[in-house]
Amino acid sequence: MDVSHLLDQLNDAQREAVTADEGHVLVLAGAGSGKTRVLVHRIAWLIQVHHVSPMGLLAVTFTNKAAGEMRHRVGKLLNLRPDGLWIGTFHGICHRMLRMHAAEVGLPETFQILDSDDQYRLIRRVIRDMELDEGEFPARQMQGFINHHKEEGRRPGDIECFDHAFQARQLAIYQHYQDYCERSGLIDFAELLLRTLELLRDSDARRAHYQDRFGHILIDEFQDTNTLQYALVRLLAGSKNQLFVVGDDDQSIYGWRGAKVENVVHFDRDFSPKVVRLEQNYRSTATILEAANRVIDHNAERMGKNLWTEGEKGEALKLFTAFNAEEEAEFVIARIQDWMEQGGRASETAILYRSNAQSRLFEQVLLREEIPYRVYGGLRFFERAEVKDAMAYLRLVHNPHDDPAFERVINLPARGIGERTVALIRDHARRQGQSLFEAARSLCESGGFTARAGNAVAGFLALIGELTDEYGQAGLGEAMQAAIDRAELADWYRSREPADRAEAREENLAELVRAAESFTQPFEDEQAGLSPTASFLAQAALEAGEHQGERWQDCVQLMTLHSAKGLEFPLVFMAGMEEGLFPHQKSAEEPGRLAEERRLCYVGMTRAMQQLVLSHAESRMIHGQTNFSRPSRFLSEIPAELVEELRPGRPRVAPAQSHGGAPQDAEGLSLGTTVRHPRFGLGTVVTIEGQGANARIQINFESAGSKWLVLGYASLERVG
Repeated sequence: MDVSHLLDQLNDAQREAVTADEGHVLVLAGAGSGKTRVLVHRIAWLIQVHHVSPMGLLAVTFTNKAAGEMRHRVGKLLNLRPDGLWIGTFHGICHRMLRMHAAEVGLPETFQILDSDDQYRLIRRVIRDMELDEGEFPARQMQGFINHHKEEGRRPGDIECFDHAFQARQLAIYQHYQDYCERSGLIDFAELLLRTLELLRDSDARRAHYQDRFGHILIDEFQDTNTLQYALVRLLAGSKNQLFVVGDDDQSIYGWRGAKVENVVHFDRDFSPKVVRLEQNYRSTATILEAANRVIDHNAERMGKNLWTEGEKGEALKLFTAFNAEEEAEFVIARIQDWMEQGGRASETAILYRSNAQSRLFEQVLLREEIPYRVYGGLRFFERAEVKDAMAYLRLVHNPHDDPAFERVINLPARGIGERTVALIRDHARRQGQSLFEAARSLCESGGFTARAGNAVAGFLALIGELTDEYGQAGLGEAMQAAIDRAELADWYRSREPADRAEAREENLAELVRAAESFTQPFEDEQAGLSPTASFLAQAALEAGEHQGERWQDCVQLMTLHSAKGLEFPLVFMAGMEEGLFPHQKSAEEPGRLAEERRLCYVGMTRAMQQLVLSHAESRMIHGQTNFSRPSRFLSEIPAELVEELRPGRPRVAPAQSHGGAPQDAEGLSLGTTVRHPRFGLGTVVTIEGQGANARIQINFESAGSKWLVLGYASLERVG
């Protein structure tokens, strides 16, 4: 069989990884080094050369989008339909296993997945039911507590209490929450992993079945695995299966989400794999790579690699020192305008920052200049309130014991069911060990409500009953439309919100119906015996859990450095390069945190393809106070010969008019000179600071107002 086409497009290191002999393999894949290509070609190589059955492979990555792309590329490369291939996220794979073995792990066949928002709402309810002070036990904090222990594989009974009253109450909240989920047939994201781990750990038959089935296991983004995920990998591998792990310890930036960069080192220790380094970069210029390499070199305990490229050397990194955050924003947007005036597209530019709060000033200037932009990482479609409202009705029709769905819509739209009535239902449910739906029906039958509240609750239960009856006769799209229409959701939004916002919500509801109508049940869900509705609800919950934005239009991209991982742009700005902001002030308080901040810097730098501009401000308003900051230590770790300072020389040069003598000259310009800018039009020079191309000039434009420009990039024409 001619398999040369599998290797034609690979470099030497990629080829070495793809064709590695039997045994475990660890591929250290640097930024932009083609790791997805290696994974896809490794799968094809195993199938075509080693005659491994496609059903004998398990490939795991971290987002549904990446899994879908991998499945598509494997199918295209091998000219086969990818249906049935076990390629997915950890959560998706675990969901698939649990559907097949629900009874064995104590779950109903109709179990439903709680997304993060619904989990938070349920934890709030548990805290209220326990009559605890929400100020002392914030729901968001308890959500983190529960998820952390689940991701470490710990049930409430596995956690030592040390007779501490506060911790005892935390454990009680965890236990009550878990009991609630068990009664209602609900499962959160961390539970998907933990329940699967327990299935494989506690059942010799199931463990043997999956170890026999998956002779080859491939894991992407291994540096982002947490304790549970690594334990799952070890269980599935057993003593005989082959692991092919791809990761980059230099890009491990999700420690705060439970990711363990040390898993890469543990894998090297536990499995003694063949190690292949992918160091050839196909994204960035040599200068950008050299700068990034020198920064990450300051981290100890690395597996070690050095990115390089056969591409062009490229221009030096730009470093701008702003007096304050406002000036930083003005400078960045002015550079983007220059880029666009020279033929570049807005979507080719990205502004990266450490904290979400930094976006405001950039947005302010972009709005003023009428430049389209998008803040990346906003609410995904299935996270939007109106979509979750409509989905809650469908969830109740599918499973009336779904308490978070019940609470979300029992009085939405408003039907006269107040908090006192809901509290009565909660209390009855808790005392009787019932779901809220059962408790509400029981109270209606026994006359436990006032006449008015009883009629309102009975009307709601009747609505769910009617939708349930219709559901059996309708397709998924029709059922979704019926829920929206019968609940009168569109009318509700129109009656209480401005027209434009209500219209946007209606459009999203219409899109939800289209999504339901066009939904194609995944092959694996069909094989597991799921109904189309159960499959649709599960896929929506899993998609809502991803930390990834949607495809953008032609506009400037604003995002945190964490959101930028996996993306690339010709022109990248890294703003706020200041001590206390980046690296974050908390990095000095926690072991390993500074190293992760440096990896975050490395990730940001390697997003840039052609130009990388770094900036910091001498002063910045934070929490209502003006802070004066030193430049980030990461800036000093970049060799000086790789950087062009756009405002070199300290201290600040005073405005020209304060010298008392003749105005300072800047390439023939002086105070009072009339100039023309290609975008802002005519204006008058009012301040000059510095000399030559790096001089900063303040100009009052007739139509655009006052602006600070860097002379070398301003494209000014002297008039008169």
